[in-house]
Amino acid sequence: MEKTLFEGCIFDLDGVIVDTARYHFMSWNKLARNLGFELNEEDNEQLKGISRADSLEIVLKLGNYTLPQKEKIKCLKSKNDYYLEYVDKLGNKDTLPGVEDFLIELNKRSIKTALGSASKNARGLIDRLDLTKYFHAIVDGTDVQKSKPDPEVFIKGAYLLKIDPKQIVIFEDAQKGIAAAHAAGCTVVGVGDPKSLQAADINIKTFKNYTVDDLVRSMTELAV
Repeated sequence: MEKTLFEGCIFDLDGVIVDTARYHFMSWNKLARNLGFELNEEDNEQLKGISRADSLEIVLKLGNYTLPQKEKIKCLKSKNDYYLEYVDKLGNKDTLPGVEDFLIELNKRSIKTALGSASKNARGLIDRLDLTKYFHAIVDGTDVQKSKPDPEVFIKGAYLLKIDPKQIVIFEDAQKGIAAAHAAGCTVVGVGDPKSLQAADINIKTFKNYTVDDLVRSMTELAV
């Protein structure tokens, strides 16, 4: 593989490796209902790829609801408890189609990989999915001070991989994540609906049947 194309890949977790986005939404909506209002799917788009604390601020704003700091802390714990209940039974079978095959291929070709997630539960989820063995570094919400679209998570991931961010490809499913990756100087593959991820440099709907050679071809086209 040409080193001028890319030397490493960093993956977001929710919506890229495993579909836990629905559990986050269910958890936030359960919290919102307890406070007396309801969230919808459009509201959920604003919560993707950012920290739990930032998400709570958005949820409260959506409900025109204010809380003192002590109550916010309780809400954050409640939301996380709801979420952990939902994902407690996740296993390797819940990894999104094609993801593990793609990670295996990257490893075989000596391309370094990292996880870059805003979730503070990322390490536990990756363990539960039996995917930790494929990653050379993991950066989650416990390791960073700023959430996406700030590039901190990806800059730290590049540092741990010891690779220039310009030589890294990020896989993201959220607009804020794409913005963070670009701010870090990385190339971005949008995973999901291309219409909602138009800012990505490359788009794929799924990892199913997607190969490293497919990525190399796309990167080559970008370099022309």
